Amino acid sequence: MIWGNFGIIHYLTLIFSIILIITLYFILKNKTEKTKIITLFILSLSGICAIVYNLVTWKSPLEYLPFHMCSINAILLPIAILTRNKTIGNLLVLWSLGALIALLLNYPAANYEIFSWTFVIYYFPHTLEFGIPILLFIFKIIKLDYRTIPATILITFIIYTIVHFINVGLNNYFIENNILDGNGEIIQVNYMFSFLPDNPVLQLFYNIIPYKYFYMLLAFPIIIIYELAIYLPNILKNKYKKTI
Repeated sequence: MIWGNFGIIHYLTLIFSIILIITLYFILKNKTEKTKIITLFILSLSGICAIVYNLVTWKSPLEYLPFHMCSINAILLPIAILTRNKTIGNLLVLWSLGALIALLLNYPAANYEIFSWTFVIYYFPHTLEFGIPILLFIFKIIKLDYRTIPATILITFIIYTIVHFINVGLNNYFIENNILDGNGEIIQVNYMFSFLPDNPVLQLFYNIIPYKYFYMLLAFPIIIIYELAIYLPNILKNKYKKTI
């Protein structure tokens, strides 16, 4: 049974993701904070397992280095849980959206069999990378703070820029040294999609700004609107306190 894209199976898995997160909430709701932290930490390690799985299984580790947003998210999430760092935690509020988008726009994984390990390793880590940051704030393990918005946007921009130059450097190295993948083709990577991917949504961005790296900057106004929407109750609550 193929996962597919925007078919009945795809929709059912998206519904199951929501049910899974809600179920996890009710399971942990009345537990101690220590139990919540330990449980969420153990579940967050699924992303690390996915990174290792992809590096080993596909026999082309250079194409699966942990430079995609969801891979960096997977590395930061256990750290955020253990340290309860407010900056990292609030950053992951934004990056959890990237995990949700990876489930919605599942084009690279649409041909996976849903009962295969490849599907499991893609689906569950992305679901948890979307859900766990939300639960961290619902359970007040990390405080939602609108003052972290500038840091979130700046960190995202810096990491995206660094990863773009990693893409450029790696791709030039692969071409110059004729580094081939398992199909005998020169490896070319596109971490964080700073180069145009085969994705109809990002293609819309590229149609407006047809340049590598720069086209993804169109995502930042959307990010700002998303951040303001998420933190609006927090902003209003803080403003109300100051007027009392």
